[in-house]
Amino acid sequence: MARTSHALVEGGRVWLVDPIEPAGLEERVLSLGEPAGVIQLLNRHARDSAAIAMRLDVPLHVVPRELPGTTFELRPVLRNRFWREVALWWPERRVLLCADALGTIPFFRAGGEPIGVHPVLRFVPPRALSGLDPRHVLVGHGRGLHGDESGARVDEAIRSARRRVPRWLLGIPRIVRQGNQ
Repeated sequence: MARTSHALVEGGRVWLVDPIEPAGLEERVLSLGEPAGVIQLLNRHARDSAAIAMRLDVPLHVVPRELPGTTFELRPVLRNRFWREVALWWPERRVLLCADALGTIPFFRAGGEPIGVHPVLRFVPPRALSGLDPRHVLVGHGRGLHGDESGARVDEAIRSARRRVPRWLLGIPRIVRQGNQ
């Protein structure tokens, strides 16, 4: 599954979100500004977060409820013993960043959707992410959406999540039936 990491620069400080370890990461971060912290938006998205935070000597924030000293807002997506996720909303820049709630790879999308709700969340879509009107939507799996239509696309994905199902998911009953024969 395609994994995506992000760096947000606010006031010369660099925040890494759900990072994976590409070659040259430290140089890239330092070229953007002063490392401020690593944010893990989903409890099971540990990836390389702890190692990177330790190496950069910055705090690791795991599914935080707030990030003091920033203009970032954290929106609860789901909080139970199996799945704890928050989304990061940066109203000043109109950036919405999600770990797993939304994605742009085929696993998440139904039909021609440019962005879709995670298949497990389709019956309880992340309504806290509706109505924000982001200009940039960054996701943990796939390419981001950019432009004035991004907010409408997120709202439509959430609104239609229960009605639309990714094609691969529709094939599961057939696979189960074949396995029982």
